[in-house]
Amino acid sequence: MRLRWSRPFVSFLLCLASFATSGAVCGADRPPAALPNIVFIIADDLGRGDLGCYGQQKIRTPNIDRIAAEGMRFTSSYSGHNVCAPSRCVLMTGMHPGHAYIRDNHQAKGFPEGQEPVPAGELRLPRLFKQAGYAVGGFGKWGLGPMGSTGDPLRQGFDRWFGYNCQAVAHNHYPQSLWDNDKPLALNNPKFAAYQKLPPDADPTAPESYVAYAGRDYAPDLIGAQALEFIRSHHYRPFFLYFATTIPHLALQVPQDSLAEYAGQFADVPYVGDRGYLPHRQPRAAYAAMITRMDRDVGRLTALIHELGLDDRTIIVFTSDNGPLYDRHGGTDADFFNSAAGLRGRKGSYYEGGFRAPCLVRWPGRIAAGSVSDRVTGFEDWLPTLLDLVGRPEATPGDIDGLSFAPTLLGQAQPARAFLYRESPSYGGQQCLRAGDWKVLRRNLNPNPKAKDQQPTPIELYNLAADPAETTNVAHLHPAIVDRLTALMDQQHRRSEVFPIRTLDAAASRE
Repeated sequence: MRLRWSRPFVSFLLCLASFATSGAVCGADRPPAALPNIVFIIADDLGRGDLGCYGQQKIRTPNIDRIAAEGMRFTSSYSGHNVCAPSRCVLMTGMHPGHAYIRDNHQAKGFPEGQEPVPAGELRLPRLFKQAGYAVGGFGKWGLGPMGSTGDPLRQGFDRWFGYNCQAVAHNHYPQSLWDNDKPLALNNPKFAAYQKLPPDADPTAPESYVAYAGRDYAPDLIGAQALEFIRSHHYRPFFLYFATTIPHLALQVPQDSLAEYAGQFADVPYVGDRGYLPHRQPRAAYAAMITRMDRDVGRLTALIHELGLDDRTIIVFTSDNGPLYDRHGGTDADFFNSAAGLRGRKGSYYEGGFRAPCLVRWPGRIAAGSVSDRVTGFEDWLPTLLDLVGRPEATPGDIDGLSFAPTLLGQAQPARAFLYRESPSYGGQQCLRAGDWKVLRRNLNPNPKAKDQQPTPIELYNLAADPAETTNVAHLHPAIVDRLTALMDQQHRRSEVFPIRTLDAAASRE
């Protein structure tokens, strides 16, 4: 005889199971259902121009485009940094890169894998939402400290973690293991390096030449499945889902069923691995297929939320940690796909293409469908914004750099952000600040100490309204504006012993 259990009874059993494993409470004692859920999706090295809602013509992203159609699309939203780990640190702390702890991609010392760990209690976003009664789960790529360090996600406010800890390991989408909380989960994949060239005796046009660069367990699929399970297990209480997919970061790897959707559609030349990362027979098709498969995962998340009746109680955010890769690196072709949407610069740069990110926010009944905002926002703004949206503005720390843009999301008038600041010790050392339509940029602030004749490049000034592609430096025409904005930049840099910027630090020490 087959038992038929009612939906309420099944929910009761799920609640009991969650209580037994995580200490969650049921019934009248559970956190108030009025608190909206949050699903924060962050892509990896995805350009604005890679999405249909920002003008992409070659890559299909119907599920992500639907978030834009049913919510608000931002045209001047910026990631936290121009590379991975510090961008995520800005998001989690509410501090811009001149104040946040992590300011570059550094490998951790004394650990077998992982990046420089953030100090204990540094990441306020997950901790504040946990204190507000949320179940907090993270899935995908971490990069803010090895397991067992102070930067371990389970020590920084997350109740659940599944995915990669180390960004370098995440360069292979067929790894030998992933982290299931604090335990490695073995996968059915062979061991191979994510950086290698096609052997010289291999035929670059033959599919069998690339078989060695794949396995059975595609990590993004496993990560997506665990994210869905987290929603199912916590749908009865408020949850915060941080979904940090590794797509479309290199290497170019995607299962054959997705590759088949684009095979033969583009004039593809085999990439043999001579510009970093793994070779691929159809690199353009692979890049497009990776993004469309990611879009499928986003669709599965939104479909489950709808199935559980959580649409009007769930805020969905989609964005990217920085801009797309520079052309041809690792087999990518950002020019072919117009991944930067016509903007100058790529990942690692503080020209607009390096850190102006896609940003879509959906909350049915609260955020107007099909709305568009040109408000300047940055990753540091998410902490206060999300706390505002869930009715906890008093929990926002007073010492952060982020500013809530909840009024903008809810269709209310709001003063413009005074300025947005960014800096980086890498790629020669850079610093930029946007105030209104003006943007000032300094480069080569970390010159090679062995090259005595290296000096910072001349200051650059652009009017983004008149020159969005930053083609013409007008600093010589507006010296007063340059002086005002560079003074603001100087005020925003705080010296870091771990991530020094030699020119800025030397200037500060003389004051």
